[in-house]
Amino acid sequence: MVEQPHDEPAVTLDAFLDSQTNATAVRLEAGDDARALLPYLDRIALVEVSFPTFRDGRGYSAARVLREAGYTGELRAQGDVLVDQMPLMKRCGFDSFAPQAEIDPATLEAALSRYENVYQKAADGRVPVWALRHG
Repeated sequence: MVEQPHDEPAVTLDAFLDSQTNATAVRLEAGDDARALLPYLDRIALVEVSFPTFRDGRGYSAARVLREAGYTGELRAQGDVLVDQMPLMKRCGFDSFAPQAEIDPATLEAALSRYENVYQKAADGRVPVWALRHG
């Protein structure tokens, strides 16, 4: 989790691109193209990605696009975010969460520390277990 989350209200992607390019927090709705932010990554401190329903996985792709393009600011998953999704969200690059429903901190810690090893490379930079075994 991010120690000091960015607290400036996020503007919509359309508002940012049309008239508020000086904003440092942008909200991506499901269906927005995260690639539109690529020219501005150096001046954005927070990208808040909306998850309108837990079944909508487009936010995972937005996170990967931003992290792989070099975005280092806060990346927040907001909305219908479930505790069992958070480990995968962290792998995609999310570092903070604003779930609709309250999540028990002990349950979250258990979910985040459940698996010691991972099997694929991802935005979080963890070394896959096959690479640990075979160098």
